[in-house]
Amino acid sequence: MDVTRQLADLIVNSQPDEQARQNARRGVADFIAVSWPLLRHQVPDSGLPVLKQLFPEQTIAHRALLLGYAGHALDFDDFHADFRGHPTTVILPALLAWCSFHPCDDIGHFLDAYIIGTETAGRIGLAATQQHYTRGYHNTATLGTLAAAAALARLTRASVSETAVLLGMAATQASGLRAQFGSAVKPLHAGLAAERAVQAVRLALAGFSGQPQGVIEAFLAASNDGPSATEKLTAHWGTPWRITEPGLEFKPFATCSGTHSAAEATRLLRRRWQAEHGAVDGLLNAIDHIQVSFPPGGDIAASVRHPQTGIEARFSLEYVIAAMLLYDDLRMADFAEGPVNPEIMPLASKVSRVADEHAPADALNPALRFHEVSLLLRDGRRLSQRRTRQQSLAAPVDVREKLLRALQPEQKQLRERLAGDCQLTDSGQLQRLTEALFSAT
Repeated sequence: MDVTRQLADLIVNSQPDEQARQNARRGVADFIAVSWPLLRHQVPDSGLPVLKQLFPEQTIAHRALLLGYAGHALDFDDFHADFRGHPTTVILPALLAWCSFHPCDDIGHFLDAYIIGTETAGRIGLAATQQHYTRGYHNTATLGTLAAAAALARLTRASVSETAVLLGMAATQASGLRAQFGSAVKPLHAGLAAERAVQAVRLALAGFSGQPQGVIEAFLAASNDGPSATEKLTAHWGTPWRITEPGLEFKPFATCSGTHSAAEATRLLRRRWQAEHGAVDGLLNAIDHIQVSFPPGGDIAASVRHPQTGIEARFSLEYVIAAMLLYDDLRMADFAEGPVNPEIMPLASKVSRVADEHAPADALNPALRFHEVSLLLRDGRRLSQRRTRQQSLAAPVDVREKLLRALQPEQKQLRERLAGDCQLTDSGQLQRLTEALFSAT
């Protein structure tokens, strides 16, 4: 049996466990938290109105596109290490859009489809190897198309043969480049991936002919400099489920995850100064220069050095470090559409990047990534703090609190209903949640 067929068989026939379903419920709650502010116009965004104008038809595919964009527009959505991308903002829009036309009466089946999609995301990420990302592809867009198609195959109860065909159709449409980071096209990638997955499933279920074998292998070979690890697509599938281990990483800040350990190291430095010296103004006035170091290639995602807009600033180590020093937080308003905050830029201009050549290259193992932030003061002192990716992950994000903050502007009745429905204990909650999302869209 070829790899595409093996993968199709696992998508159709494997059975997630209850722990995976609980993790899926947290993923749904986080997705509502990051998409709702955009859908309800709580934050400025010019992209969604354009998309709604261009795609007014209420089709499954267009709903998936709009919701995928909304989920990724703030760069506040979850991340998966094996996938090296954002799985939920592609998978859930496809599933929810489908359910808005074809209601799912089995909440367990819906959650399983989400779990299967996340498993596929992690597996395809491992099979593609780190080279797929480092060559310039945006995994959320490329590999995400396959993950969302897998989730829909499970939701629609496609056969193994249909699933093999639709996976090939998804693979042949998969595209997206990291060169678009810092623009509205980056979140559009998520919407397009969800839309393409819907189209692939509709075509396959309608009997449209496609190659049932070899396409995923060809996709991996074409988008990789060296040999891909196709065996990782299927080996030890679901043991444990990728939504459980390594699991979804929920963001504490609405910026690129490649900036988070730098932000946290900076916060530790700031708070240490406050504890010892009081007001932070003394520190800000004493800084002559700031240095941030990381493994070679560790800034591949956070590549913007001189941001002009808040969206570009999400990918700027310089801006993130300066913002954290000034405000002890990464405020969403400082990373929204429009010009950068002029208060941040003078301090950001003092930041320089230095790759630590003694550390293994980031592409070899991104899990070992770290940021070390050093404040070089005018009196010759050097204050340094290192924060590793693993330390960041050890500080869990309170997803319920994140959700409640996103819903805070709503009236109490709506806020309580949405928060309750995110628990997804029955199909009625899923239906109400779907209706609320698309009425907001």
